[in-house]
This record gives sequence, C-alpha cells and structure tokens, in this order.
Amino acid sequence: MAPLEIKVTPPWGGESLDIGPYLGSAAAILGILVAAFILIRLAHVFVRGIVRALLSRETVEGTAHELTAAEVKKRQDTIETLVVNVVRFFVVVVAGLMILETAFRLDIGPAIAGLGIIGIAVGLGTQSLVRDYLNGALILVENHYAIGDVVRIAGVSGKVEDFTLRRTTLRDQDGTVHTVPNGLVNVASNLTREWARVNEDVRVVYGTDIQKASDVVDRLGRAMASDPEWAARILEAPRVERVSQLGEYGVTLKVLGTVRASEQWAVSGELRKRLLAAFAAEGVEMPQPQRFVVSGPKARPGETPPDAK
Repeated sequence: MAPLEIKVTPPWGGESLDIGPYLGSAAAILGILVAAFILIRLAHVFVRGIVRALLSRETVEGTAHELTAAEVKKRQDTIETLVVNVVRFFVVVVAGLMILETAFRLDIGPAIAGLGIIGIAVGLGTQSLVRDYLNGALILVENHYAIGDVVRIAGVSGKVEDFTLRRTTLRDQDGTVHTVPNGLVNVASNLTREWARVNEDVRVVYGTDIQKASDVVDRLGRAMASDPEWAARILEAPRVERVSQLGEYGVTLKVLGTVRASEQWAVSGELRKRLLAAFAAEGVEMPQPQRFVVSGPKARPGETPPDAK
C-alpha cells in the first residue's frame, strides 16, 4: 500500500508540506495507546473473575473457610492488585517501545536486547528480593497465616502484627519484634488455625491408684467444660488419654483436650492450677525431686579433717 500523501501549503507561503506520514504515525500511536488501555482493562476484568472464582471455592473447601468476609475481601484485593500491576508493567513497556519505533523510526531490537541484559543483571542482584515477593504472594494465596495469628517461622515464634508481600512482622511473648523476609519462610507453623490441643503430661508417684487419678483429671476437665467462664473456649473436655510413660520419678498420664486455637495457653494454665488443688484434696501425690546431703564428722580447730588424712 502506497504511503498516505497529504500536502498542506503554509499560510506564509512557500513549498507545500507532506503531513501524511505524521498523521499516519499519530494514528498508529493512538491505536497503540487504545490497545494498551483495553488490555489493562481486560486484565482487571479477567483477573478479578479468576481470583473470585478461586477464592470462593477455597472459602468453601480449602484453608480459607474460617476467614471473615472482610479478610477474604482484603485477600482478594491484594492478589488482584499484584497480578494487575504485573500485567500493566509489561503492557506499558511493550507499548512504549512500539511508540518509540513508530514515532522516531527506531529499531527497538537493540533496546529489547539491552532491556534483557539489564533485566538479567538486576535479577541477579535482587534475586532475594524477588524471592521475598514471590513467596509472600504464595503465602497470601494459599492462606498460610494472616495478621493476628500466632506462628512459628524461620526459627522465631510470635503473633503476626503486620504482613506484606516482602516481609512478615512478629512480636514474641517478651515483646520483641522480629521482621522476617518472606523468602526465608520455608515452613510456616500456624498455632492458631481453628482449633488446638491441650497436651499435658501429668506425673504421679509409683503406688498411686491410676484409675483414681484418671477419674480426678476427667472430672476436673468436665467441670471446666461446664464452667460458664471456660465453656465457650473448650471444644472437648480435657481427659486422660493413656499412661504414656513409666519414668524414673513416677507414672506419666497423657491429658488431651480440644480448645479454640487462641485459647490453648489460657486453658492449659487454668487446668494445671486446678489439678494442683484437686490432687491435694484427693490425696494424689505428685513426684518431687529428692535431695540427700551427706556430711562427715566435723574437725576440731587445728585438726586435720579425717577424709584429708
């Protein structure tokens, strides 16, 4: 097709100017901008639909069914923003290179190659940062943990106070704040997901009536489960599951119960306190370390101790 030829005579006279190529370039640039805008809008629509479909299925069947509507909405918005920003970046870069080629007749091949080399160099220099963001996105998508959960990650434990795609901020029981890059999170242990166990080892001395001791523990567990102050926290009353060990200092009873995840420490502490009082009242003896001190005859002033001769 022959190039568009439109000649215009300047108002001040002189030779006519051919503006056809400029109009063609302007139309091409406008077309590129419109196409880029449409692609970005379509990315919004398709990404939103795909994310909503995935999260709706996971909310019913997966690990997100215990999240509130506000938490699900926040998670959905974060994932949508991440994916749309990635798509927008590539669309803008490609559109910019096409505009440069159209407007200035530039060969964008070397530019693309240069961008590739720069991208490789930057990628090598910031690979840990990229790993942090990618791992953070996976933690968010798969709902490993969220703000407010008590977790154990990268060798530290604490309550999640803040979470971004790059790092997780924890505060432990001493009040110390730990900032963990998400790239270091290989295993995430969530201690407050739905429910938790009361898992106690209770020792009694040899010669104790094991059935009596077990009845005391079981009765105490049922009493806590029916106590209005603790009933909402306990899902399954603590009870003696088995004799778990015959040790050096006594017999160990394994006590298990099911509680709401965030209440495991409070329920365990209250159970121990009540067990001490119940065992004392029922005459169930718990083992105590025994210490014997052996001393020889004392030496008189000026005499050598017998064991030193």
